[in-house]
Amino acid sequence: MRRVLLTGAGGMLGSAILRLSRDVSPDLELVPITRAECDLEDQQQVQHLFEKEKVDGVIHAAAVVGGIQANIDEPEVFLASNLRINTNVISAARSNGVGEFLFIGSSCMYPKDYRNPLKEEYLLQAPLEATNEGYALSKIVGAKQCEYISQKTNYAYRTIIPSNLYGIGDDFSESKSHLVASVIRKVIEAKNSNQRKINIWGDGLARREFLFADDLAFVCLNAFGNLKDIPVYMNFGAGIDHSVNEYYQIVSDIMGYSGEFCHDLAKPAGMKQKLMDSSLAYALGYKPRTTLVEGLKKTIEHYQKSIAS
Repeated sequence: MRRVLLTGAGGMLGSAILRLSRDVSPDLELVPITRAECDLEDQQQVQHLFEKEKVDGVIHAAAVVGGIQANIDEPEVFLASNLRINTNVISAARSNGVGEFLFIGSSCMYPKDYRNPLKEEYLLQAPLEATNEGYALSKIVGAKQCEYISQKTNYAYRTIIPSNLYGIGDDFSESKSHLVASVIRKVIEAKNSNQRKINIWGDGLARREFLFADDLAFVCLNAFGNLKDIPVYMNFGAGIDHSVNEYYQIVSDIMGYSGEFCHDLAKPAGMKQKLMDSSLAYALGYKPRTTLVEGLKKTIEHYQKSIAS
């Protein structure tokens, strides 16, 4: 039985990893860490955590996250807080002899409006999208630290770069929700209040690739123990993208909502497209298992139950 520290255990991805671990990887003993157990921005607390738990590996899914507006308003927070978290956790893992480390990156690490689909070698080839530059930089630095450790040691420190995620346990709040969670909340609110119009930021033509979080959790659990067999950087996404307008329409169809969509062209829309090339992962047998409609139905059902309770 291998002991694996799981940071961000209370988040969408972390909770999915915990939920699936017993069936997918019964040989892993996960040590779930949330903010209540340890302040990952505190170097001493993190060092004490590793000395106490004596784990064999780490799945690092913790991060300070937010939507477009939050990233625009507080770039220094997203940069500095995540830099501290990532540096503390990665450095403590190395100094305590942890041999396997899985760092969860982000598609925002890739350059703004660069070539699509985005390949791993495109990292740092052009400027980043300004609306989430702080967060993106923190992820790049963390991934680079893992790369450097792998180069200097026989440790397997790897970075999986997922497309945008959605799913059970997503953050549906107005200030922190990402696109799919925001769409679901707005459509449900509009339907429940008989609102005939929904406001969309931008023209709705920007395209985004979204992956059901359970599918990424499945990959993380299956890859662990064999991290030396995957590339230092590995994309993993759904393999198909949709426009913002299409996400609104798909969720509306599922919910039976027939109102109108209005576009606020004064609001930021972010990058035009962020479709990733996941061929390296697919070639190793790591492929999505959930269709968009299936994942949305599960997410909507879970969210409706949470607001009804």
